[in-house]
Amino acid sequence: MTNSVYIHIPFCNNICSYCDFSKVYYNNDLVNKYLDSLLLEIKNNYQGEIINTLYIGGGSPSSLSIDNLNKLRNIIKIFKLSSDIEFTIEVNPDDITKDKLLFYKEIGVNRISIGVESTIDKYLKYLNRRHDFKLVQDKIKLIKDIGFSNISVDLIYGMKDETLHDLEKDLNNLLSLDINHISTYSLEIHDNTMLGINNDKRIDDDLDRKMYDYIVNYLEKNGFEHYEISNFAKNKTYSKHNLVYWNNLNYYGFGVGASGYIDNIRYQNTKSFNNYFLEKRIINKEILSNEDTISYALILGFRKIKGINKNDFYNRYHVDILSLYNIKDLIKEGLLIDDGEYLKINKEYLYVENSILENFV
Repeated sequence: MTNSVYIHIPFCNNICSYCDFSKVYYNNDLVNKYLDSLLLEIKNNYQGEIINTLYIGGGSPSSLSIDNLNKLRNIIKIFKLSSDIEFTIEVNPDDITKDKLLFYKEIGVNRISIGVESTIDKYLKYLNRRHDFKLVQDKIKLIKDIGFSNISVDLIYGMKDETLHDLEKDLNNLLSLDINHISTYSLEIHDNTMLGINNDKRIDDDLDRKMYDYIVNYLEKNGFEHYEISNFAKNKTYSKHNLVYWNNLNYYGFGVGASGYIDNIRYQNTKSFNNYFLEKRIINKEILSNEDTISYALILGFRKIKGINKNDFYNRYHVDILSLYNIKDLIKEGLLIDDGEYLKINKEYLYVENSILENFV
């Protein structure tokens, strides 16, 4: 069964210097045309299942006007939403208004993910963000006043010239916001972004490793559970939607640049608006063999700090996880830990988890 939906809104009022996602500047006519195509894609593909998680990402969904949001509401009405759905929308601090927040509340949004990225002015400028920390504080107060309590913020680290002292300041500032979820990302520089065009360099790997370890230790000391490689939550407020990905479960991906996983097929939508409007949506479709499915289950499942439940894995894939690939060797080397119930990456090696996950490709 498919119980999750991701919708991509590729519009922004401002293009960040690092962003590699499918996005364009906000244009009302283009938004309306896009929403018409989105409606068509959903009508043609949604099979009527009850949806447990709905995630509207981007781009900047918060760039949409109230009129645009009304159109989006009519699209969302197509879905049969569970009574205890987790419904997330991504927002930028500088797009947040009381009217928009009230509208999100009205259409059922109950989780807000805020692109804070940094709380330090010079790094916000470097990332080409349009807010400062004072605005973030004001907007989060407004979000709470409207009645949202499930709030996540994003943090980017590893920027040129950034120090551990800067990182500590960022983390301190984020904790002062009293939110329950933090996602952290080491800066990646892509060729087709402003940072890539400028040939910018990130910090060296040793400092990046120190920063990762510092984040983990700092947030754990302050009541956050490190539950996935890059994600931290208080009081078990995990991102249910992202757990769908990490548990290798089915989900719809709608919109330009979106990807999905349905009935043993992984697919990727075009990033071209013209092709999307012409209904030439899917540019890549991977029909998975049983071996492929198991490979994905390992690569995604080991991103969770708790790891993979061995019994659940056997019941789902009808194979003993310990018999796969070179897992027993990885346990002997201390890279993986078998605690009896779960198999997980040794915490000491989380930073180099990609080199471990390559074993299962």
